[in-house]
Amino acid sequence: MIFAYHGYPVDGTLVQTQRRTGKANRPNYSGKHHRHGLHFLALTDEAGRLIWISAARPGRTHDATAARRDKIVEHLKAAGLGALADLGFLGVDRPKNPDDQVIVTAYKATRHRKLTACQKQANRILAAGRAPVEHGFAHLKAWRILTKLRIDPARATALLRALLVLTNLEADL
Repeated sequence: MIFAYHGYPVDGTLVQTQRRTGKANRPNYSGKHHRHGLHFLALTDEAGRLIWISAARPGRTHDATAARRDKIVEHLKAAGLGALADLGFLGVDRPKNPDDQVIVTAYKATRHRKLTACQKQANRILAAGRAPVEHGFAHLKAWRILTKLRIDPARATALLRALLVLTNLEADL
């Protein structure tokens, strides 16, 4: 059975920064990407236009941790919205009633439990629905100023949100 779920794609990304010296910069190192940076979450619409950006966090922050700290599930429920997410958000939204799920994630295969054909098809549909968030990140990361970033997360948040506005203005032209 193929279903249609209209949700906003949400994902996390690492904005690469220049390395600063000292112990204060160690949390900015992402072991997954093997570089220094700042992590943030973004929510886009179906067209790939960025709607919301979270506060910048140290690069070692996981998507699920950032989503819990930003209380993204509660905000989406309050707004009556849903979200499509990757496996990085697995376990963030665990309602008692499965019909109340706000964040939809893909099925995860393990070594001992392979995915069925229906689960693989559902994962493909979800991946197609999540593609716009990657386009939104690409538009945001195209700003050259982000390649020279050497500031703390609090100031980077203000810069990223200003670039969000400029990116959306540029997309409307």
